[in-house]
Amino acid sequence: MKLDILAFGAHPDDVELGCSATIAKEISLGKKVGIVDLTRGELGTRGSAELRDIEAAKAAEILGVQVRENLGFADGFFVNDKEHQLEIIKMIRKYRPEIVLCNAIDDRHIDHPKGSKVVSDSCFLSGLVKIETELDGVKQDKWRPKVVYHYIQWKNIEPDFVVDVTGFMDKKIDSVMAYSSQFFDPSSKEPETPITSKNFTESVEYRAKDLGRLIGVDYAEGFTTERYVAVENLSKLK
Repeated sequence: MKLDILAFGAHPDDVELGCSATIAKEISLGKKVGIVDLTRGELGTRGSAELRDIEAAKAAEILGVQVRENLGFADGFFVNDKEHQLEIIKMIRKYRPEIVLCNAIDDRHIDHPKGSKVVSDSCFLSGLVKIETELDGVKQDKWRPKVVYHYIQWKNIEPDFVVDVTGFMDKKIDSVMAYSSQFFDPSSKEPETPITSKNFTESVEYRAKDLGRLIGVDYAEGFTTERYVAVENLSKLK
Protein backbone atom coordinates (compact mmCIF):
# COMPACT_ATOMS: atom_id res chain seq x y z
CA MET A 1 0.00 0.00 0.00
CA LYS A 2 1.38 3.38 -0.99
CA LEU A 3 0.78 6.21 1.46
CA ASP A 4 1.00 9.94 0.92
CA ILE A 5 2.16 10.63 4.48
CA LEU A 6 3.85 8.39 7.04
CA ALA A 7 4.06 9.75 10.60
CA PHE A 8 6.56 8.27 13.04
CA GLY A 9 6.51 8.61 16.81
CA ALA A 10 8.96 7.36 19.41
CA HIS A 11 5.98 6.47 21.60
CA PRO A 12 2.29 5.87 21.06
CA ASP A 13 0.66 9.32 21.57
CA ASP A 14 3.62 11.32 20.17
CA VAL A 15 1.96 11.65 16.76
CA GLU A 16 -1.40 12.50 18.28
CA LEU A 17 0.06 15.24 20.47
CA GLY A 18 2.35 16.61 17.77
CA CYS A 19 0.49 16.58 14.49
CA SER A 20 -2.84 14.73 14.59
CA ALA A 21 -4.91 17.74 13.55
CA THR A 22 -2.73 18.08 10.44
CA ILE A 23 -3.16 14.37 9.78
CA ALA A 24 -6.93 14.63 10.18
CA LYS A 25 -7.00 17.56 7.74
CA GLU A 26 -4.90 15.72 5.16
CA ILE A 27 -7.15 12.66 5.41
CA SER A 28 -10.19 14.90 4.84
CA LEU A 29 -8.48 16.05 1.63
CA GLY A 30 -8.23 12.47 0.42
CA LYS A 31 -4.64 11.74 1.44
CA LYS A 32 -3.63 8.28 2.66
CA VAL A 33 -1.82 8.46 5.99
CA GLY A 34 -0.19 5.87 8.24
CA ILE A 35 1.47 5.89 11.66
CA VAL A 36 4.50 3.91 12.82
CA ASP A 37 5.33 3.89 16.53
CA LEU A 38 8.94 3.00 17.34
CA THR A 39 8.24 1.69 20.86
CA ARG A 40 5.25 0.53 22.88
CA GLY A 41 5.90 3.11 25.58
CA GLU A 42 6.54 0.38 28.11
CA LEU A 43 8.56 2.64 30.42
CA GLY A 44 5.68 5.05 30.89
CA THR A 45 4.88 5.68 34.53
CA ARG A 46 1.18 5.05 34.02
CA GLY A 47 -0.57 2.18 32.32
CA SER A 48 1.18 -0.64 30.50
CA ALA A 49 2.40 -1.54 27.03
CA GLU A 50 -0.70 -3.69 26.53
CA LEU A 51 -2.99 -0.82 27.45
CA ARG A 52 -1.07 1.57 25.21
CA ASP A 53 -1.60 -0.88 22.33
CA ILE A 54 -5.37 -0.65 22.86
CA GLU A 55 -5.27 3.13 23.19
CA ALA A 56 -3.15 3.52 20.05
CA ALA A 57 -5.62 1.44 18.04
CA LYS A 58 -8.50 3.58 19.30
CA ALA A 59 -6.66 6.80 18.41
CA ALA A 60 -5.89 5.46 14.92
CA GLU A 61 -9.57 4.71 14.42
CA ILE A 62 -10.55 8.20 15.53
CA LEU A 63 -8.11 9.78 13.07
CA GLY A 64 -9.02 7.42 10.24
CA VAL A 65 -5.46 6.51 9.29
CA GLN A 66 -4.93 3.72 6.76
CA VAL A 67 -2.55 1.72 8.92
CA ARG A 68 -0.70 1.78 12.23
CA GLU A 69 2.32 -0.36 13.05
CA ASN A 70 4.65 -0.69 16.02
CA LEU A 71 8.31 -1.62 15.57
CA GLY A 72 8.75 -2.74 19.18
CA PHE A 73 12.02 -0.90 19.81
CA ALA A 74 13.12 -0.69 23.46
CA ASP A 75 11.53 2.32 25.09
CA GLY A 76 14.25 4.61 26.43
CA PHE A 77 17.09 2.49 25.08
CA PHE A 78 16.77 2.33 21.28
CA VAL A 79 19.69 3.86 19.41
CA ASN A 80 20.47 5.23 15.97
CA ASP A 81 22.34 2.28 14.53
CA LYS A 82 22.17 -0.01 11.51
CA GLU A 83 19.80 -2.50 13.15
CA HIS A 84 17.19 0.11 13.99
CA GLN A 85 17.65 2.04 10.74
CA LEU A 86 17.00 -1.07 8.67
CA GLU A 87 13.69 -1.71 10.42
CA ILE A 88 12.58 1.85 9.71
CA ILE A 89 13.81 1.60 6.12
CA LYS A 90 11.58 -1.43 5.67
CA MET A 91 8.57 0.66 6.69
CA ILE A 92 9.53 3.52 4.40
CA ARG A 93 9.97 1.15 1.46
CA LYS A 94 6.79 -0.70 2.33
CA TYR A 95 4.59 2.41 2.32
CA ARG A 96 6.60 4.70 -0.01
CA PRO A 97 5.39 8.00 1.47
CA GLU A 98 6.00 11.33 -0.20
CA ILE A 99 6.07 13.04 3.21
CA VAL A 100 7.44 11.77 6.51
CA LEU A 101 6.50 13.39 9.81
CA CYS A 102 8.59 12.60 12.88
CA ASN A 103 9.55 13.64 16.38
CA ALA A 104 10.88 17.01 17.48
CA ILE A 105 14.57 17.62 16.84
CA ASP A 106 15.05 18.71 20.47
CA ASP A 107 12.84 17.90 23.42
CA ARG A 108 12.57 17.02 27.11
CA HIS A 109 12.24 13.26 26.60
CA ILE A 110 15.48 11.72 25.30
CA ASP A 111 13.59 9.39 22.95
CA HIS A 112 12.14 12.29 20.99
CA PRO A 113 15.35 13.69 19.48
CA LYS A 114 16.65 10.12 19.12
CA GLY A 115 13.50 9.18 17.24
CA SER A 116 13.78 12.33 15.15
CA LYS A 117 17.34 11.55 14.08
CA VAL A 118 17.00 7.82 13.44
CA VAL A 119 13.92 8.36 11.27
CA SER A 120 15.50 11.25 9.37
CA ASP A 121 18.69 9.26 8.72
CA SER A 122 16.65 6.24 7.64
CA CYS A 123 14.73 8.35 5.13
CA PHE A 124 18.01 9.21 3.43
CA LEU A 125 19.41 5.68 3.59
CA SER A 126 16.17 4.23 2.22
CA GLY A 127 16.97 5.90 -1.10
CA LEU A 128 20.28 4.07 -1.53
CA VAL A 129 19.99 1.18 -3.96
CA LYS A 130 22.90 -0.75 -2.43
CA ILE A 131 21.10 -1.05 0.90
CA GLU A 132 19.10 -4.23 0.44
CA THR A 133 16.05 -5.09 2.53
CA GLU A 134 13.39 -7.75 2.42
CA LEU A 135 9.92 -7.79 3.93
CA ASP A 136 7.97 -11.02 4.20
CA GLY A 137 10.53 -12.67 1.94
CA VAL A 138 10.16 -10.09 -0.85
CA LYS A 139 13.02 -7.83 -1.87
CA GLN A 140 12.15 -4.15 -1.50
CA ASP A 141 12.90 -1.35 -3.94
CA LYS A 142 14.65 1.80 -2.76
CA TRP A 143 12.47 4.74 -1.79
CA ARG A 144 13.26 8.18 -0.44
CA PRO A 145 10.49 10.52 0.77
CA LYS A 146 10.47 13.95 -0.81
CA VAL A 147 10.50 15.77 2.53
CA VAL A 148 10.88 15.14 6.26
CA TYR A 149 9.07 17.45 8.68
CA HIS A 150 9.40 17.46 12.47
CA TYR A 151 6.42 18.21 14.67
CA ILE A 152 6.76 20.16 17.92
CA GLN A 153 6.40 18.47 21.31
CA TRP A 154 7.16 19.53 24.90
CA LYS A 155 9.49 22.42 24.11
CA ASN A 156 8.20 25.52 22.35
CA ILE A 157 10.53 25.25 19.38
CA GLU A 158 10.13 28.03 16.83
CA PRO A 159 8.36 26.47 13.82
CA ASP A 160 9.61 26.90 10.28
CA PHE A 161 6.03 26.74 9.04
CA VAL A 162 2.56 26.22 10.48
CA VAL A 163 -0.51 24.43 9.17
CA ASP A 164 -3.99 25.90 9.58
CA VAL A 165 -5.90 23.11 11.35
CA THR A 166 -9.07 25.04 12.11
CA GLY A 167 -11.97 22.61 12.17
CA PHE A 168 -9.82 19.62 13.13
CA MET A 169 -8.96 20.30 16.76
CA ASP A 170 -11.85 18.27 18.12
CA LYS A 171 -10.54 15.20 16.34
CA LYS A 172 -7.03 15.92 17.64
CA ILE A 173 -8.26 16.23 21.22
CA ASP A 174 -10.31 13.04 20.90
CA SER A 175 -7.30 11.14 19.57
CA VAL A 176 -5.08 12.42 22.37
CA MET A 177 -7.62 11.57 25.05
CA ALA A 178 -7.91 8.04 23.65
CA TYR A 179 -4.79 7.55 25.79
CA SER A 180 -6.84 7.79 28.95
CA SER A 181 -4.11 6.17 31.02
CA GLN A 182 -1.62 8.90 30.22
CA PHE A 183 -3.34 12.23 30.73
CA PHE A 184 -5.32 14.23 33.27
CA ASP A 185 -7.70 12.07 35.30
CA PRO A 186 -8.65 13.39 38.75
CA SER A 187 -9.82 9.93 39.81
CA SER A 188 -6.53 8.20 38.97
CA LYS A 189 -4.53 6.70 41.83
CA GLU A 190 -1.37 6.36 39.76
CA PRO A 191 1.68 8.65 40.18
CA GLU A 192 1.67 12.11 38.69
CA THR A 193 3.90 12.84 35.69
CA PRO A 194 4.66 16.00 33.68
CA ILE A 195 1.89 15.11 31.21
CA THR A 196 -0.85 14.16 33.67
CA SER A 197 -1.64 17.69 34.82
CA LYS A 198 -4.72 19.56 33.70
CA ASN A 199 -2.40 22.32 32.52
CA PHE A 200 -0.69 19.95 30.10
CA THR A 201 -3.97 18.69 28.68
CA GLU A 202 -5.18 22.25 28.20
CA SER A 203 -1.85 23.20 26.60
CA VAL A 204 -2.65 20.97 23.62
CA GLU A 205 -5.40 23.39 22.68
CA TYR A 206 -3.89 26.67 23.81
CA ARG A 207 -0.64 26.07 21.92
CA ALA A 208 -2.67 25.46 18.75
CA LYS A 209 -4.72 28.57 19.50
CA ASP A 210 -1.60 30.67 19.93
CA LEU A 211 -0.01 29.44 16.71
CA GLY A 212 -3.32 30.07 14.98
CA ARG A 213 -3.47 33.59 16.42
CA LEU A 214 -0.09 34.36 14.91
CA ILE A 215 -1.29 33.51 11.40
CA GLY A 216 -4.82 34.86 11.74
CA VAL A 217 -6.75 31.60 12.09
CA ASP A 218 -8.34 29.72 14.98
CA TYR A 219 -5.85 26.85 15.30
CA ALA A 220 -2.52 25.78 13.82
CA GLU A 221 0.20 23.16 14.27
CA GLY A 222 3.88 23.93 13.82
CA PHE A 223 6.69 22.03 12.14
CA THR A 224 10.39 22.39 11.54
CA THR A 225 12.04 21.33 8.32
CA GLU A 226 15.46 20.10 7.24
CA ARG A 227 15.57 22.19 4.10
CA TYR A 228 14.06 25.36 2.73
CA VAL A 229 10.31 25.30 2.23
CA ALA A 230 9.56 26.16 -1.39
CA VAL A 231 6.37 27.73 -2.72
CA GLU A 232 5.21 27.95 -6.31
CA ASN A 233 4.70 31.72 -6.15
CA LEU A 234 4.06 34.49 -3.63
CA SER A 235 0.28 34.20 -3.93
CA LYS A 236 0.46 30.68 -2.53
CA LEU A 237 1.64 32.07 0.82
CA LYS A 238 -1.08 32.77 3.37
